[in-house]
Amino acid sequence: MSACAPPDDALRKFVEGLALAPAGVAQAWLPLSGGVSCQAWRVEVGGRRLCVKRALARLAVERDWRAPVGRAVFEYRWFETARSVIAGAAPEPLGVDGERGFIAMEFLDDHPLWKAQLLAGAVNLATASDVGARIAAIHSATAGRQDIAERFATDAIFFALRLEPYLLAVGERRPAVAPALRALVERTATTHLALVHGDVSPKNILVGPTGPVFLDAETAWYGDPAFDLAFCLNHLLLKCLVVPGAIAPMLRSFEALAGTYLQRVDWESPRDLETRAASLLPGLLLARVDGKSPVEYLTDPARKDFVRRAAEPLLLAPPTGLADVQSAWRRALVAANATSDPS
Repeated sequence: MSACAPPDDALRKFVEGLALAPAGVAQAWLPLSGGVSCQAWRVEVGGRRLCVKRALARLAVERDWRAPVGRAVFEYRWFETARSVIAGAAPEPLGVDGERGFIAMEFLDDHPLWKAQLLAGAVNLATASDVGARIAAIHSATAGRQDIAERFATDAIFFALRLEPYLLAVGERRPAVAPALRALVERTATTHLALVHGDVSPKNILVGPTGPVFLDAETAWYGDPAFDLAFCLNHLLLKCLVVPGAIAPMLRSFEALAGTYLQRVDWESPRDLETRAASLLPGLLLARVDGKSPVEYLTDPARKDFVRRAAEPLLLAPPTGLADVQSAWRRALVAANATSDPS
């Protein structure tokens, strides 16, 4: 798609206000895939490329899903905080307008997307391990810090973007597991230990030359770090269903990410955190087929049923370890003949 003029005057003025170039300098805007929660563009101005996002008040999904656009402020703050822990762990934030939901950041060229690598069958255990290490480092550096808790007191936003659409919405469609999902929501909502990204997904992770770079922190929240761990591991399990021949390496990536992360948990008992992550995982698996934000690559009804059959027993009899979830998933794959080419 070719570059074009700014989508509207408000966005043009926002970019001018970043002082990257004098007012009146031409801006070339190229639409990007912004997911369901925002619109995004690559903008060229004054010899520099940047990414500009506009948060949507009503997310672009079939079911009604709304959240305040002021979440852009917390994304900006998460980028600042993550970069203070690990240089390069997030794009450099350049400006934010919380009232209108605008945020600008550096645009990173030549950084492949982890999701694209995984779906192409390029499963690198080192990348998974590095993701676990960096997320753990951010959790560790922010755990128990009242100043961070006050800057990210976003319980209502996190509920609107994660707990309600991912877990409670599933309970509306799967009443047999609704009580278990409500219990997960109550526990997660009342656990406040460290700074959580809230959307640690391969689609939001660039593979940079010095390590993973985390994008899209709109759901930043001072809460339960187990959510970030479970949220990312969930995607590695789901991709077993759609990447031919990658089941074994995906499951090894699961082990690498979880193992590296848990080795670095120093703010609480690693076992306690692992138990919370393990019990969250089945709910998150169901969320991606029956919640408000289903993954786009699971369209086959048989595969959706597979996820339900594998996840619901784990919700009703919660596992205490991540290896238990992985083993149950592996057994279900074998029983369903998923080791053959799923295409």
